[in-house]
Amino acid sequence: MPLVVYNSASRKKEVFTPLHDNVVNAYVCGITAYDYCHIGHARSAVVFDAIVRTLRHLGFQVRYIRNFTDVDDKIIQRADRENSTCREISLKFIEEFRKDMHALGVLDPDAEPLATEYVPTMVETIRRLEEKGFAYEVGGTVYFAVDSFPGYGKLSGRDTEEMIAGARVEVDEHKRNPLDFALWKAAKPGEPHWSSPWGEGRPGWHIECSVMSTTILGDTLDIHGGGKDLIFPHHENEVAQAEAATGKPFVRYWLHNGFVNINKEKMSKSLGNFVMIRELLERYHPETLRLFLLSKHYRSPLDFTDENMADAQAGLERIYGALQRVEEACDTAGDDSTGEADLSEAASELIERTESLEARFMEAMQDDFNTAKAVGFLFDMTRAMNRLLDSVPLPLPFREASVLRKSAEETLRMAAILGLLLTGWRTFFRFRTDQALKEKGLSGEEIERLIIERTEARKTKNWARADEIRDYLKDRGILLKDSAEGTSWGVA
Repeated sequence: MPLVVYNSASRKKEVFTPLHDNVVNAYVCGITAYDYCHIGHARSAVVFDAIVRTLRHLGFQVRYIRNFTDVDDKIIQRADRENSTCREISLKFIEEFRKDMHALGVLDPDAEPLATEYVPTMVETIRRLEEKGFAYEVGGTVYFAVDSFPGYGKLSGRDTEEMIAGARVEVDEHKRNPLDFALWKAAKPGEPHWSSPWGEGRPGWHIECSVMSTTILGDTLDIHGGGKDLIFPHHENEVAQAEAATGKPFVRYWLHNGFVNINKEKMSKSLGNFVMIRELLERYHPETLRLFLLSKHYRSPLDFTDENMADAQAGLERIYGALQRVEEACDTAGDDSTGEADLSEAASELIERTESLEARFMEAMQDDFNTAKAVGFLFDMTRAMNRLLDSVPLPLPFREASVLRKSAEETLRMAAILGLLLTGWRTFFRFRTDQALKEKGLSGEEIERLIIERTEARKTKNWARADEIRDYLKDRGILLKDSAEGTSWGVA
């Protein structure tokens, strides 16, 4: 089937056809680097990471760009508060952003341009807009004249009154129209500034993405994305600037991800309910957070709650638990299928599901990147693998082991398209154990030390001390298991 995407501009699903054969030029709005990133940033990054991975799996050559805004009112204000510079502030939070993204398994884009690197090109674009009659200068500030661009509002589908009501319109007596927006801002004392035909100043926010995207990828992009909150005014303004400057269509397909709510409330600074990525990664394995972010269709709202995160964690444990069972059971199998009986019903069912997995999985992803449905097929494989393992006693017959190995490999191959199951079950469960111990105020080293002490106490028949150690650990949720090979432990 063809790849179908929902285009925010047409407000309907369309068959995806790149402008240049098999090459996809994609641009996604990045962060304004003035603070640590929250779960809303994580959703956008993970969603478009999964989209890019899917496009590449389908054989497209993707050029993926995500920018950084490194000069902005919020950056300037933070630099002033901390007696720092905009560059120091922006570089600090760009680095923190990259740490978060790498932890979440988000691939690096092909380029991550900084806005300040493109100021001369922005100046040239603004000058061209002014010459064409799309912009005007007042007191060293240059505004885009919305009335001069007949297509203004076509992306958001809003009329003038809706746009005025929906925009954070600055009261400025110099504007010809309340919706006119700054392309170039006259310098204020103490702020970063660059030279321009209109005097010292700095670019407005909206011009940054128009210039960086078209400079790197060309006048017409295949995909431009970001959160739904960017549709108006940011992306609407990008369309106006870019198309006015080049005279060409700016974007073929607009993709926007839905909001993340916190306990059914909109995430906002005023409510103080922002959940930072770095805080979440202290509580949850990164793949748990990633699975949660992909558990709903990317255009749908996503509700962050402790219960939903617990569900994502339990789901990931089920999948990794099945993969662990498969590997350990297959280690018991022989290497010769001679004389074995026919395959069991559970094995035959698993073969069928394995052989159809890629087709089912990609059908979901090619239907506007339906990650929720694709994730469901991973759980389907988990159940089928567990059914086979439950139905066949160990040691596994050779052919059943071969079926399970193939199924596990195919599950991992499809999960990688979503950036999931890349950690490995050993690393995942080690993380979960360490996390559980941290919550109990214990460490693996302390437990091992107590086990050694208990072993010595038993050797000297000091049963009271041995029982005391066992009870101490049991009260903290650590269960000991004695065997001929020694004492092992686990978290209850």
